[in-house]
Amino acid sequence: MKFNDLTKLLEQDESIFQPRKMEDRKTRYIQQIQKQIQDYINNGSKGNLNLFRTPIQTLPAGLKVGGNLSLSRTQIKTLPAGLKVGGNLSLTNTQIKTLPDGLEVGGDLYLYDTPIQTLPDGLEVGGDLWLLKTPIAKQYDRQQLKQMYPGVKGHINI
Repeated sequence: MKFNDLTKLLEQDESIFQPRKMEDRKTRYIQQIQKQIQDYINNGSKGNLNLFRTPIQTLPAGLKVGGNLSLSRTQIKTLPAGLKVGGNLSLTNTQIKTLPDGLEVGGDLYLYDTPIQTLPDGLEVGGDLWLLKTPIAKQYDRQQLKQMYPGVKGHINI
């Protein structure tokens, strides 16, 4: 293609040089994250699901994660009913205020630096529970929390 042909082509279609809007980028990024989650589910929910620092706000109902689930520094505010995590669940530095009833975490549950005030009945944590820098850690001592949540098998760190 000659330079003159290229110039004519560019004059006809100026949209080639139009910058994409930031909103479009964010929408596409969220769609990519949702596709990542769906691919994870479609592949049998094996291994870890790392959503660290993504703009994710919700998760599909009944999600089961075979390994670790990292939601730290995301925009998540609630978790779906029926969530089960085989490994660790990290919710540090999120705005999570409540957890769903019957939440099961096979490893550690990291809730530090969140506004969490209560934990659900029937909470099962196979490892440690991390509550540093939370309102609940300021309300109760370790012994009280251990009595309130006997489903926590490991240490409760406040």
